[in-house]
Formats: sequence, C-alpha cells, structure tokens
Amino acid sequence: MTPTTETMVGIGGAAESTDMVLNIGPQHPSTHGVLRLKLVLDGERIVRAEPVIGYMHRGAEKLFEARDYRQIIVLANRHDWLSAFSNELGVVLAVERMLGMEVPERAVWLRTLLAELNRVLNHLMFLGSYPLELGGITPIFYAFTEREKLQHVMEEVSGGRMHYMFNRVGGLKEDLPAGWTGRARAAVAEVRSHMDRIDDLVLGNEIFRGRTRGVGALSPEAVHAYGVSGPIGRASGVDFDLRRDEPYLAYGELGDVLKVVTREEGDCLARFECLLEQTHNSLDLADACLDRLAELPPGPVNQRLPKVLKAPEGHTYAWTENPLGINGYYLVSKGEKTPYRLKLRSASYNNIQALTELLPGTLVADMVAILGSMFFVVGDIDK
Repeated sequence: MTPTTETMVGIGGAAESTDMVLNIGPQHPSTHGVLRLKLVLDGERIVRAEPVIGYMHRGAEKLFEARDYRQIIVLANRHDWLSAFSNELGVVLAVERMLGMEVPERAVWLRTLLAELNRVLNHLMFLGSYPLELGGITPIFYAFTEREKLQHVMEEVSGGRMHYMFNRVGGLKEDLPAGWTGRARAAVAEVRSHMDRIDDLVLGNEIFRGRTRGVGALSPEAVHAYGVSGPIGRASGVDFDLRRDEPYLAYGELGDVLKVVTREEGDCLARFECLLEQTHNSLDLADACLDRLAELPPGPVNQRLPKVLKAPEGHTYAWTENPLGINGYYLVSKGEKTPYRLKLRSASYNNIQALTELLPGTLVADMVAILGSMFFVVGDIDK
C-alpha cells in the first residue's frame, strides 16, 4: 500500500477564532489628543476595549504641593482647557471653605455668569467637532463663529482667551469694564439667535441620526458603577446636577431658570441632544445673571487678603458641576502657604472608563461615533 501524505493548509488571520489587537492612538484623529484605545477585534466587531491613559501626564496634583494658594489657580485651569474658568472656580471654592471666607454678593453672581458662559463655550466646541468626526464639516464653522462672540466678552473681562486666571481666593481679579454687561447681553442674544443653525443642520440630518441613534447605549447601572456624570450621565436617565441638587454660587436662586436636561435612551444621539439643550439653558442662565447684576448696587468683587495666605490645618472637599461633569477637589492643609495635598477628581477620567462597557459588541465603524460622544478632554484624564 502506497503511503499517503497529508498537507495542512492554514487559513491565517481569516480564521473566525483568531483575535486581532488594534491600537487606536495614542496619536489618532478620533481620540481628541493622546489617548490610546487597545481594542481586541473579532473581524470588524470589538470584543474587548481598554483605554490606556497617561501619555500626556503633567503631574498637576504634585505641582499643587509646591505652589501657594494664589499660584495653584494657574495649574487648575489647564487640565480641561475648554472649561478653564470652571476649573479655577473649584479650587478657590475649596480654599475659601477652608478659610471660612464669605465672598461679596457681586462676585458670586459674576462667577455664576462667567461659569455659564464658559459652559456654552465648552459645549459649542463639541457640538461642532462631533459631527466633524462623523463626516460633517459645516457645523464646526457655525460653532466656532458663535464661540468667537462669547470669546470676545470673556477676553475683555479677563484678558485671556483660554486660561482666564480671573478667579481669586475671596472673589475675582477685578471689576467689570465699563459697558461690559451690555456687550455680554448682546453676545448671548446673538448666539441664541443662531443656535437653530446647529439644531437644524445636525439633528435634522438623517445620516447623523442614523450613525448615532441606538449606538453606544450606556445603562443607568453603568453610569453609577463608573461614576459617570454630566451630560453623558443625564443622557442615560440619571437625573443629577449639582447646580440643582447641592447648589453653590448663586444657583440656589436660579431654580426657576435652571433646567436639568435628561434623556432615557443613553445612546450617542441622546448625549448630543443633552449637550445641545443644555447649551440653550446656559444662555438663559447667563441672561438671568445679567438681570440680577443690573439690580445690584456697586460694590467690591473680592476680599482683601494678607500678603502671605495660609489655610488653617484640616481638610475639606468641594465639588462643582463642570461642563463635562462633576469635578471634585479634596484639599488637605497643614497650616502652610501651600496645600499639603490637593486631589483632583475630574469628570473626563471617570467618563472615559465607561468605554470598557460601551465598546464591546460594537463595530469598529461605530467606535468613532461612541468615542466622540463621550465629550472628554485628554488633559482632564491625565491630570
């Protein structure tokens, strides 16, 4: 009997049981910066996803320990560069709480106004950039046109376009320029009058809705498990907003204007809708603050501080509803002029962890839509 020869023909990477590891980033157009996503794929479907962070780490928390209470503000406004004013605010609120310091009423309302204008600036960036990631180039031009109008008034009052450095322990750097409130009111009205261009152009686009509806749905249970907050958490039906639930600044007096926007679907479309509707509400809040400022008599916008500012020994925790979610500041003092420890809880850090829950089971093509809908800033992750 003639012996037979068997030949095994391999089918290589096309085998169904073969997984492929794909790295998205750390330098990638879809990652908003230096974020790396390690994906395990089965064909075009994602099996596992792991966000790998730390490529842009600047050690801000450690640097807090070597700067005094005036200097740490310059570090605080840089981790989320789209929310600089709100970042400063959380730090000064923590220090003021340690000192038991009362801030002048005029400064409280001005802080609230500027925080809401900063929120609109943040949201407009994502309202323009998210459609761009899905192939729609026009909305970002409209969004930046409206951003410029608000940037002008923010730059006039503070001197900065991105890193305002306008908050101080005890209030604000200085009072408003003459006629500024009128120019701010005009800018808010003009932005509001043009918001329908983004509403109609994006939400009215069937391709955009087809790419986002039902894609990347995040459950309320996952929101709680990962500590997701802000518009992303509220898009999944988690009705929580510090401005309403634990009011700070002047939000306790704005309950009739403040609207907490929620959705139940938890998908990419719901997240975008929450961001868009919240932008409209922030413009209304800015108008309400301008009305209140017009009623207030002239007065100081800050407290007189000693030459060397020292917080008493102890610890405190302050948190704020930043544009991207909850920011927390845990301040520990040993009675010196620098913090002993200042731990930062940033919104983007928690929100991005939910990708391990969202991406498995989806297609690679949907990964870009899901990633963009998380509305994060990489510096807010690598803090």
